[in-house]
Amino acid sequence: MTVLKGRDAVNGEADMSRAELVDALKALANPTRLQIMEWLRDPEGQFADYDPIADRVEVGICASHIQDRTGLSQSTISSYMGTLERAGLVTSTRIGKWTHYRRNEALLRRVAEAVSPSDLARA
Repeated sequence: MTVLKGRDAVNGEADMSRAELVDALKALANPTRLQIMEWLRDPEGQFADYDPIADRVEVGICASHIQDRTGLSQSTISSYMGTLERAGLVTSTRIGKWTHYRRNEALLRRVAEAVSPSDLARA
């Protein structure tokens, strides 16, 4: 297994395997999942029209709000968010019957560093 070393390894974050990188990039290859990740970058601004069930920054955005914003079915959003979560790109938190999602910024930094030109030049 190839391990991609990034600058975050110095800060105590685990190195990313090639398989983990491929999973993350596959998850981001879908235009709707990529759009959701962009929205989750600014949860307060992008979901300001929705009454928060919990703190948007600390807990994340409710799946029902993501569903409403995309106009897609609950099952499709559940599948998309499951893909993002399995790839490690988002984390989920249950509050009552609601699931909230937020970006995993540490993993996103590692993905970005793994595909940066300086890392590609060393490969």
